Amino acid sequence: MKNKDTFRTKGWLWIPSLYFAQGIPYVVAMSVAVIMYKRLGISNTDIALYTSWLYLPWVIKPLWSPFVDIIFTKRWWVVSMQLLIGAGLGSVAFLIPAPSFFQSTLAVLWLIAFSSATHDIAADGFYMLALDSSEQAFFVGIRSTFYRFSMIAGQGLLIILAGVLEKYTGNVPMAWSVTFFVLSGLFLAFFVYHRFVLPHPVSDKFSAITVSSVLHGFIGTFISFFRKEGIMVSLCFMLLYRLGEALLVKMSTPFLLDPFEQGGLGLSTEEVGIVYGTVGVVFLTLGGILGGIAVSRGGLKAWMWPMALAITLPNVVYMYLSYFQPDSFIIVNVAVAVEQFGYGFGFTAYMLYLIHIAEGEHKTSHYAICTGFMALGMMLPGMVAGWLQECMGYFHFFSIVVLCTIPTLSVIPFVTRRL
Repeated sequence: MKNKDTFRTKGWLWIPSLYFAQGIPYVVAMSVAVIMYKRLGISNTDIALYTSWLYLPWVIKPLWSPFVDIIFTKRWWVVSMQLLIGAGLGSVAFLIPAPSFFQSTLAVLWLIAFSSATHDIAADGFYMLALDSSEQAFFVGIRSTFYRFSMIAGQGLLIILAGVLEKYTGNVPMAWSVTFFVLSGLFLAFFVYHRFVLPHPVSDKFSAITVSSVLHGFIGTFISFFRKEGIMVSLCFMLLYRLGEALLVKMSTPFLLDPFEQGGLGLSTEEVGIVYGTVGVVFLTLGGILGGIAVSRGGLKAWMWPMALAITLPNVVYMYLSYFQPDSFIIVNVAVAVEQFGYGFGFTAYMLYLIHIAEGEHKTSHYAICTGFMALGMMLPGMVAGWLQECMGYFHFFSIVVLCTIPTLSVIPFVTRRL
């Protein structure tokens, strides 16, 4: 009992901070960059197209994950990527005031995205090497909670900070530059802290496996994935289930920020941090928790239709907001809370179905391939979201988002037959 208590005390020293650090760069690449570029005057078309490419490292992550297993140790990869991410965030801060800031900061954000995807691989592998199965079970909820905290910090507190700095300095580029300097300092602190605090598991060592054997095994694993029964239905599900959300997520914050005369709601950066990054994340988390409880009691097959409806139908609130353009901050918060709760509830079915697809031999590798397709399903629609919005305006764009309910729901009958 004493040894177990000692372990848990030591685990608390690094697991919360490791998974908080894991979530921040993903939020920066996927959400914070969109708001920053919007505030710096970049068009919706360019924002959606170029920030959607930042999904690519998570799409192709399975291709290089085997090499993280055989080159250096997981601990080395974790601390090295944190140093690289910290340096990248500092570089973004320096480049924001530059004349060609859009191209240069995008290039650095690409580096940060690749480093973050590699950090994900190494951190998850390190977690499994440093803990036995009972210890992993004890901390699984804690790691998920602190990952969620990173979303609140990134989409909420960080955006609020940028908004406050915008207001009191009157200089938008300077405000965002300072914000990224703060982020850079945070990650350099993570690097120093984890450099000394992370344990040294005996099993975390250089692998004797050769690169050629890894390639041979990976190709075999990849082929076996596409030979799974019903794989075409599974691929359609992975690419279509979040179709509406993939379009919506790229334009939701620009919509909140754009002035009334351009069809938006005219919120400040600080208000967007409260609405989308704080209230939204809280209801997203609640939806996910209730979704997990529901499936644990009724099973995935019973809840697939309700969850598919939950992730699609609440998008209609954006049609309402874009049509009436309410000036009530409370109404905006309620609408976003409803949409995010539905997304969190419905996303549960998606993640559990990925686990279902991956079952069998090579399930870890097959699950990694599934998450690659998950990222691809968000990346491709997101690339055209800004162009669509600028062609037809916010109301008609959100009408298209709602119509995307049709392809999402059309695949559900084929999926439920195989559950």
